[in-house]
Amino acid sequence: MNAVDQISTSAFDGQKPGTSGLRKKVDVFQQPHYLMNFVQSIVNALPLDQRSRLVVGGDGRYFNREAIQQILQVLVANEVKEILVGADGLLSTPAVSHLIRKSGSDGGIVLSASHNPGGPGKDFGIKFNNASGSPAPEFLTDLIFENTKTIDHYLRFPLPELQLTEGAEYQFGNSTIKVVNSVSDYAELMQTLFDFDRIRSSMEDGKLSLCFDGMHAVTGPYAKCIFSELLGVPAGNLLNCVAKEDFGGGHPDPNRVHAKTLYEYMMSDHATDLGAASDGDGDRNMILGNGAFVSPSDSLALIAEHHQCIPQFRDGLVGVARSMPTSTALDRVAEHLNLPCYETPTGWKFFGNLLDQGLVRLCGEESFGTSGDHVREKDGVWTVLCWLSILAETGKSVQQLLTEHWTRFGRSYYCRHDYEGLEAEKAQAVMSGLVEHRDSLIGQSYGSKPIREVDVFSYEDPVDGSVSENQGVRVKFDDGSRIVYRLSGTGTDSATLRVYLEQIERNADSLQHDAIEFNEELGQFAHSIANIAGVTGAAEPSVRT
Repeated sequence: MNAVDQISTSAFDGQKPGTSGLRKKVDVFQQPHYLMNFVQSIVNALPLDQRSRLVVGGDGRYFNREAIQQILQVLVANEVKEILVGADGLLSTPAVSHLIRKSGSDGGIVLSASHNPGGPGKDFGIKFNNASGSPAPEFLTDLIFENTKTIDHYLRFPLPELQLTEGAEYQFGNSTIKVVNSVSDYAELMQTLFDFDRIRSSMEDGKLSLCFDGMHAVTGPYAKCIFSELLGVPAGNLLNCVAKEDFGGGHPDPNRVHAKTLYEYMMSDHATDLGAASDGDGDRNMILGNGAFVSPSDSLALIAEHHQCIPQFRDGLVGVARSMPTSTALDRVAEHLNLPCYETPTGWKFFGNLLDQGLVRLCGEESFGTSGDHVREKDGVWTVLCWLSILAETGKSVQQLLTEHWTRFGRSYYCRHDYEGLEAEKAQAVMSGLVEHRDSLIGQSYGSKPIREVDVFSYEDPVDGSVSENQGVRVKFDDGSRIVYRLSGTGTDSATLRVYLEQIERNADSLQHDAIEFNEELGQFAHSIANIAGVTGAAEPSVRT
């Protein structure tokens, strides 16, 4: 038996997990001791009786292979009894969540920077998910962070470089490492939640078609198995489904900008009935119809409205939840269905307690994330299957479904303006200025819409009573329209100010405008009242989505 090495180290500044774990540039993670410090800090935060079985997997981005080898050295040295690793180190984030839950693991280590670019000089990330499959709650991430500030050594077992081929099993010390199929467990789960025969029949009859863009990310193997092999989608309709370390040089963020080829195809006359894309680690989605873009907020609301088309939800939703910046379209559907609708801070971990307690079964975020109670992460492939189910069951087009929804519930014209690359202090000054001057903002009007309230959003978890403060500034108008300002927690350097714009339109003759164009003047108003140009020097948003 090899001896465990105790490696002396020094703490690194700034290893604080953000909304979705610790994200930095690759070269930061490549520093000697940096990753191992953080992994040892995770282990130190876990009680001894919660180190029996852990899952490890990632999105395959650059440095994923080397990182997993380092992580295994630390976990074996700390005598984790069983470690389940995805073949080739790959597991989508929702697949990690499912594997944790199915195997009864104590948690899992997820390697991903989600939708951020990958490759040399690009982004890398790591986060811990707890035994429910949910991203670690704040008390645990706070403890991990405190450990990173005081760590002076970590444990390392000198493993050889392991071949992570499916079915391989290794025994070192008191630990067993098992390499599992990255796709099969997840695909089996999907077949219990959806009527695959119904969807496949619609495709074979020519009544339903799909084009999916994997963005050269981790969902490629999942798409090939589920969409092509099980549902019969032609291989030619699966775009960019070979996973690459640098995502093929692209930005694996499924939106109209970065999935431009798919978007332009879906706006053409020869488009398929449904178009979809997923991101770097498989937890986000973009939904398109022939000539129709579905905002993530509308997607969430329509899934709730048509939940009876989805076998997973045929016995009812119980409750639903959305992140605070997400549009209020879901609220109106929930009111119609007589369901509670919870408003949480941004970050999927805030849905965890609600899901675990059975208070909600469907939740989502405006940042292209939607999921149900089958896992504790947002889930891109699952969302596509929801839409395939709705289209197969109703026989209607995406545009028909949108128009009927807006006519019935009103339309939330919704978009987001991102101000990227700001100096952190100046970005924070914008937020502070809004709070400082909020009394003078009340009563100001955007057109015929007077500002009714300006507040700082805080959240008290209805399950454990924990409080999360300073989660964004909300500017609310009399008719329910809103502007929300929030600093992003998903970047790796500098700061991003996000400005969310929502105008509620109930006039049936004014429901078919482009949301970005419709909200342009409101965006200028939001820019002005926050003095963004004066404080940061940014004359306009970097990105409008």
